[in-house]
Amino acid sequence: MSTRNDAELVKAFQEGEERAFNELVLRYQEKMYWVARRFTNDHDEADDITQESFVKAYHALKEFRGESSVFTWLYRIVVNASLNAVRRQRVRDLLRLDDLYDEEASTDESPHESVVRDEQRRLIEEAIERLPAKQKAVFVLRYHEELPYEEISAILRTSIGGLKANYFHAIRKIARYVNNAHKTR
Repeated sequence: MSTRNDAELVKAFQEGEERAFNELVLRYQEKMYWVARRFTNDHDEADDITQESFVKAYHALKEFRGESSVFTWLYRIVVNASLNAVRRQRVRDLLRLDDLYDEEASTDESPHESVVRDEQRRLIEEAIERLPAKQKAVFVLRYHEELPYEEISAILRTSIGGLKANYFHAIRKIARYVNNAHKTR
C-alpha cells in the first residue's frame, strides 16, 4: 500500500498515473463494499454497487476538486448507487413486473395462477399505456431499459429532478390503476 495520502493519489491520477486510482480502490474498496452491503443486505448486489461506484469515480476523478475528502466523495457515490438499487428493487417488488413478464409459466402453476398472472400483466400494460407521454417515456427508459437518470436526461432533454418526479408519479399511477382494477372485480 502506498504511503501517499489521498490528495497526492488524486493529483497523481489527474496527471496521468493510472496506478494511483488503483491504490485508492485498494484503500477504500472494503469500506465501500460494507456501505453498500448495509443498504442491500446482499453480497452480490453490494459487489455490483461497489464496482459501479468505482467506475463512476474513475470517470469523475479527473474533475475532483478536493472540496471534500476522497473518502466522503466516494462514500456519497456509493450511497447514491445503493439508494438507486434499493429504489429499483422496491419498484420491482411493488409492481412484480419481472414475474409477470417471465414468459415461461412454472410447471407447477395451476390454470388459475396462470390466468391471474396474465391478467396482472395485462393490467400493468394497460396502466403503462394510459400514462402521459413523458411519464411513460421515463418509466420505460428507467424501468425496462434500466438507464441512469443522467442518460435519460440527455435523451429527453429534461432535468434529473423532473425525471425523478415523473418516474415516481408513473409508478404511483400504475400501482393505483392495478389496485383499483382489483377492487372493482
